[in-house]
Amino acid sequence: MSQPKKILFITLSNIGDVVLTTPVLIRLAQIYKNARFDVVGDQRSEMLFKHCPFINKFYRKDKSKGFMGTLNLVRRIRADHYDLAVDLRSDGLLYLIRADKKFHKVKNNNIHSAEKHFLSIKQPTNLMPKPEIWLNKQEKIDARKLIPKGYKRILALGIGANSEHKIWPAQFFAELASMLQKNFDFILIVGDSRDNKFVPIFKEAYGGEFLNLCGKLDLLTTAAVIKNSELFVGNDSGLGHIASAVQTKTFTIFGPGEPHRYRPWGEESYWVQDKQKIIQEIKPALVFKKVMDAFGYDDEQ
Repeated sequence: MSQPKKILFITLSNIGDVVLTTPVLIRLAQIYKNARFDVVGDQRSEMLFKHCPFINKFYRKDKSKGFMGTLNLVRRIRADHYDLAVDLRSDGLLYLIRADKKFHKVKNNNIHSAEKHFLSIKQPTNLMPKPEIWLNKQEKIDARKLIPKGYKRILALGIGANSEHKIWPAQFFAELASMLQKNFDFILIVGDSRDNKFVPIFKEAYGGEFLNLCGKLDLLTTAAVIKNSELFVGNDSGLGHIASAVQTKTFTIFGPGEPHRYRPWGEESYWVQDKQKIIQEIKPALVFKKVMDAFGYDDEQ
């Protein structure tokens, strides 16, 4: 096969999962420098590729449109013939499109998801790039404007998640924030509009100054806010993966789930999980100690 010029990349749905597929995309762009990439994803993941410099076209997969929606999507994609196609989703789409070479999802539950995705393109994991979020200048400017001048050491908290079993009590986040307060200039809460229901609980238990940004920003501006933060502490959700991808120190509180497979990827990404996987059993004092030990904060500051 000649040097691929047209590549189809089929990614996942959930934000965190999509972030963990970006090393595959980046590596392919490194190998095939002049290639044109088309991406298949959904509405949630589309924004993550908005500023990706090597993306040509985004195909939105919408499950709500049923069989006819999938059929129309296949017809649109089949209008192109690809030199190479990678499917990290494995819902059969790869069998229906036209491509000279096809890479399928690898099955391996014993390694991290980022590594598993990377092995699908048959590259050694020592060549795996870091996950990435592409931000533009305006998003970075808008994010900085939200933080009061003079505040440099920012603690960002992600107090929501998609499943109630993954949500650490908001009161515990407040207690942790009180313990960590002397190490930071300012505390902010990030998330979507659904997370606003936890904010009054946090406010009552914390009592100090903080900024609630839940539901007020788009995903990329939220990523830029987290990038401006020194530390992100949150539940097992996409925000933790975003934090790691923008090179912010990350600590994840796991309920159910498998941290060895789904923790945010990176050298400064830490986590805690109860032995019984019951998130309410994880006490703020334990999280505080692990955060202090992991990142070397001064308890006497």
